[in-house]
Amino acid sequence: MDDFTSQFIAANQTAIQLAVAFLLGALIGIERGWVAREQKSGERIAGIRTHSLVGLLGGIAALLSDTVSPWTFPLVLLGVSAIALVAWRARVAASQDYSITGLIGLLLTFCFGAIAVAIDLALATACAVITAVTLDNKREIHGLLNKLQAHELDAGLKLLLISVVMLPLLPNQGMGPGAAINPYEIWWMVVLIASISFVGYFAIRLGGPEKGILFTGLFAGLSSSTALTLHFARQSRHAPSLDAMLAAGILLACGTMFPRILIYAAVVSPVLLSRLVLPVTLMGALLYLPALLIWYRHRRGHRVDRPAVIPNPLELRMALLFGALLALIMLLGEWLRGWLGTAGIYLLSATSGIADVDAITLSLTRMSLERIDPATAVLGIVIAAATNNLVKAGMAASLGTRRLGWRVALPMIASMAAGLALAWWM
Repeated sequence: MDDFTSQFIAANQTAIQLAVAFLLGALIGIERGWVAREQKSGERIAGIRTHSLVGLLGGIAALLSDTVSPWTFPLVLLGVSAIALVAWRARVAASQDYSITGLIGLLLTFCFGAIAVAIDLALATACAVITAVTLDNKREIHGLLNKLQAHELDAGLKLLLISVVMLPLLPNQGMGPGAAINPYEIWWMVVLIASISFVGYFAIRLGGPEKGILFTGLFAGLSSSTALTLHFARQSRHAPSLDAMLAAGILLACGTMFPRILIYAAVVSPVLLSRLVLPVTLMGALLYLPALLIWYRHRRGHRVDRPAVIPNPLELRMALLFGALLALIMLLGEWLRGWLGTAGIYLLSATSGIADVDAITLSLTRMSLERIDPATAVLGIVIAAATNNLVKAGMAASLGTRRLGWRVALPMIASMAAGLALAWWM
């Protein structure tokens, strides 16, 4: 490729980047201009034309900083900031409107133009779209803020503290006897349980008991159905009238465990998948069908309009207790494995299934490739899932209302018995 061709391609690329910078400014300018559409021409500080040109100016400043002087961009940015501040002060004097949102939006437009030229077009576009959406939803954002209560804000900050602050500081390695205790994984479960509590609170508050409970059940089924069972069972004590919908949410979450098992097998060992399909599908169907039936009957029979279900958005104490229980189960499982060796696969499956099914499923699926017979792996996985169902049925019966306990326990026991019988027969 000769020099002329290279220069031509580079020039075209630069032209495209500058065009994108201009269009990103126009995007934000359209939103700003629409908000101030009632004002007369000349009264608006910055509309579509100003934002478009500021976006283009940001791209040119970035280009000149790369080719002329690295001081070009900061100097031009200071100039734009000074002009915007003068306009903002004039508006304050005339209207007593002290909001600096428009000022920040204009400076962001300049930066997006620079990002489009100097860094990445996709990143600049994403940032500009997010900015435009944020500016356009002023009323909705302020409405949510006005509805937010003090204890809800406090719960959200605590959730951030235990997740983004404390979790990364913990060592992600095995400790204790047999390296069975992993502080990072245990605390991750604590965060998971607390997050389910938090999401469930707002799902029920915003969507109502019917939609919120089912949404939370599906969400928990993708992460930790055991934590959801613990949480919903305790909620049924606070609101017995919702125990039917809470039972449906528990069964929905627990049923979602079985598609995950099939996905693990399909990825790790497709041969094992053909053996797992029948028992695992049967176990999942025996939970999904009762969940849908309970939801349908409750939806037509009794409706609750005001969701006074969860008094606390973040049940951190219960999450910590569950984390301690998980650590104890891990120690017990390591002791059993050391005592019985490879002959204790079934017992290990049962003990592992008390707290979690994913880990033992992945382990047995990998072992079925070389170390153990596929039939043994299938039965071990089904035993773990059945044990997990039995534990969750016990949680629902002991921590929830009697009606919730029966609604959960009967489908759980039927699913467990059918899955074990079919896996043993196969």
